Amino acid sequence: MDPRDDSPEFKTNLHAPWRIPYIRSLAGEQDGCFLCNALADPDADEENLVLWRTRRCLVIMNRFPYTGGHLLTAPIDHVASLDELTSETRLEIMDPTNDCLKILALALRAEGFNVGINIGRCAGAGLPDHIHLHIVPRWGGDSNFMAVLGDIRMVHQAMTELRAELLTAGEELKLPGPCHAG
Repeated sequence: MDPRDDSPEFKTNLHAPWRIPYIRSLAGEQDGCFLCNALADPDADEENLVLWRTRRCLVIMNRFPYTGGHLLTAPIDHVASLDELTSETRLEIMDPTNDCLKILALALRAEGFNVGINIGRCAGAGLPDHIHLHIVPRWGGDSNFMAVLGDIRMVHQAMTELRAELLTAGEELKLPGPCHAG
């Protein structure tokens, strides 16, 4: 469809077919923990949007982002809360989280960040059994009417293109290589 099309369908429908896997996962149609699945298959890191691995953690792009560049850092251990992690893992997860801030500032010119952990389903955890940190880049004036009026988020860049840009920025910053165990 031509983006200049003035047809009523073009003006009233917002198509987001990439959301259906997320919707199905909410209904319990998912095949296990997506973080553990990504961890178990290093050969599929590009497909799974994994950026890099450390000895105890994984950095992965959020397939269903709040905004472009929404990243996750997760422990390798499948645990639901901070107190179930070893002290070494609790400390180590902050290094890749900090690296995510650097890479997003360089690659996307992010001006700020929201970093958080949802622990338990009632706190908003979409994956309550495998704790992970959310790193969401922000820019001045990035609130837009779509999220306010329709619970819709606008992501303006293909995930594969963004992954390539983040990996390039990571090389420039001398961060861990893509999918590199360290």
